[in-house]
Amino acid sequence: VQLQASGGGLVQAGGSLRLSCAASGRTFTNWEMAWFRRAPGKEREFVARITWNVGTTFYADPVKGRFTISRDKAKNSVYLQMNSLKPEDTAVYYCATRSMARYVDYPYWGQGTQVTVSS
Repeated sequence: VQLQASGGGLVQAGGSLRLSCAASGRTFTNWEMAWFRRAPGKEREFVARITWNVGTTFYADPVKGRFTISRDKAKNSVYLQMNSLKPEDTAVYYCATRSMARYVDYPYWGQGTQVTVSS
């Protein structure tokens, strides 16, 4: 399984960015895709996840109502639309995936994309 994240950049507070994650290497039936982030000096934290089949989503409280995770089955891609960005959203964002039947944690990770929000 390979994951390629892109779309990061520098944006002013209140602005928007859309991250993309292209997945390859297998079919993702019954898998789950997620976004995590790691801010400078902090632990990695969960941001959002989506089930591949049905598209059920779940968000961390700090991003609820501002971020939207989605997937495009035809393109084998997952997206994170980030609106109303805040300086505290500054982090390296990673996409990850797991088989819901086999794993509790996420064994497959993308390389990360930097998001910087200026005040």
